[in-house]
Amino acid sequence: MARIKFIGILKDKASILKATLCINGRVSVHLAVLRATTHDPSRPPSETRIASVLALGLSSRLTACACIEALMDRLHVTRSAFVALKCLLTIHNIISKGSFILKDQLAYYPCFGGYNFLNLSMFCDNSDLCMLEYSSWVRWYAGVIEQNLMVSRAIGYYLNSTKTDGNKRDKEERALALLDSDLAMEIEVLVEFVVRICDAPDSLELQKNNLVYEVVRAAGEDYRSIQREIVVRVKEVGDRIDSVEGLSSDELTRLIDALERLESCKGKLMLLFVNRKRNDGLWELVKETKARLVEMKEKREEKRVVVFMGRNESAESTQCWNPFLEPGQLLLLPSGGAWVGLGPTPIAV
Repeated sequence: MARIKFIGILKDKASILKATLCINGRVSVHLAVLRATTHDPSRPPSETRIASVLALGLSSRLTACACIEALMDRLHVTRSAFVALKCLLTIHNIISKGSFILKDQLAYYPCFGGYNFLNLSMFCDNSDLCMLEYSSWVRWYAGVIEQNLMVSRAIGYYLNSTKTDGNKRDKEERALALLDSDLAMEIEVLVEFVVRICDAPDSLELQKNNLVYEVVRAAGEDYRSIQREIVVRVKEVGDRIDSVEGLSSDELTRLIDALERLESCKGKLMLLFVNRKRNDGLWELVKETKARLVEMKEKREEKRVVVFMGRNESAESTQCWNPFLEPGQLLLLPSGGAWVGLGPTPIAV
């Protein structure tokens, strides 16, 4: 690790020197990104370094675009797990604290193959066995950030943003205005985010590293926001439970499955965040609402069976059987002024 740290220091100095000698007018942008994403394995970017990057979003759109471009280049070129984690942590800070211009540049269709698509599912720092473990945290954290952006598009605002965080009344009014199907869809998307967070590497002992600890803390802030979003929507489902007719049987089944998947995440979440984000009220609400939805589904199925049986009985009551006819003989019945010849089998009339 000492050798890796020494090589990282040399690389950082070389990169900063190269950026200083650059004559394309973007020196300050590249320096801000480089200083926030050094190879130092022991510390996350300082608040000052993060603030320097965020300040680039307070200038022109051109500067903001250059900032995101430099950050993404740094992320996609590096083979250092520590640099990648710091790039991702900086991106995460842009999502939660950055200006609209920075977020707008960052949210350039990341899940449809746009330039800013993180796409780190194959990232691997194979410099030694320890770095392979850190690489798994890079892949996980990239997935968390991608899911964050997808959820933000689905619900119409950024999670954990200082401008939307805590505005509970507006969120409740928005949930109230949703169609039943849209409400169920948003719950599914939010639960998928929780499932993604739960997919954290098993090497939880690496949280002893300050950088990994900060990454998990940032993901924990997302999870705290997700909890609030889920509570608002699950409560709304509970309020509509006696009149949720807008949900098809398939949507109702998917909603129940989503709540079951959420419940299955409880144990891993408690391990990951060491009870810091426990929120027993959420789990009680989910359990109660899921039970009521299951009851509704069973009643629908019972009603469907009753209707089906009723139709069968009605069909059987209109069948005609004459046991006195020999095989091949005809039974003549009136039909619209004509006569129809029928054999000695049950005939519906």
